[in-house]
Amino acid sequence: MTAALPAAAHGKPIEIWFQDEARIGQKGTLTRLWARIGSRPRAPRDSRYEWAYLFGAVCPERATGVALVMPYANSEAMNLHLLEIGRAVAPGAHAVLVLDGAGWHTSQALTPPDNITPLCLPPYSPELNPVENVWEYLRKNNLALRVYDNYDAIVDACCAAWTDLIAVPARLASITHRAWAYLS
Repeated sequence: MTAALPAAAHGKPIEIWFQDEARIGQKGTLTRLWARIGSRPRAPRDSRYEWAYLFGAVCPERATGVALVMPYANSEAMNLHLLEIGRAVAPGAHAVLVLDGAGWHTSQALTPPDNITPLCLPPYSPELNPVENVWEYLRKNNLALRVYDNYDAIVDACCAAWTDLIAVPARLASITHRAWAYLS
C-alpha cells in the first residue's frame, strides 16, 4: 500500500478510511424482528419511489466518520464528500480511502484533496468494506420499517441516524474495526 502513496505522504501518519454510499428512501428495507412463533407481525412498506443517497466514510482507528446526504450518487456528489473527508483527516496526516469500484469512484472527474489517496477494492468484494456493516446497522436500528412523508423526511432520518451512530465512538469502532486494516 505504501507504494500507492504519493511522495508528499511519506513520513506522515497514515489513516485508513472506508467509504461507501447507501440509497435510503420510500421503497424501504425490511428487516428481521422478534415475534411470537407462528405469528406474522405487520410492518409498514412504502411503494413510492423517492430517495436520497447517504455518503458515509469512517476511520475505525480514530472511531470517527463523516457523511453527506445527497440527492444523487455521481462524481459531483463524490467530490463534495471527498472534501468533507479531507477536512476530517487529522492535521498533518494522510488518508488512504478504501472504496468500491462504482463509476463515480473511478471517474476522471474525481478530484481528491491532497491529503487523500483513493484505493479501490477488488470487484465483487463488499465484505472487505466495513461501511457495509454501518448500513446494515443503520437500517436495522434507525431506517427500516418506516414510511417517509417526503424527501425532507428522508434527509432528516438519514442525518439523525448518522448523528446517533457517531455519537458513540466505541460503537462505531466495534462495527467497523478490521484487524487487517491497521498498518504495522
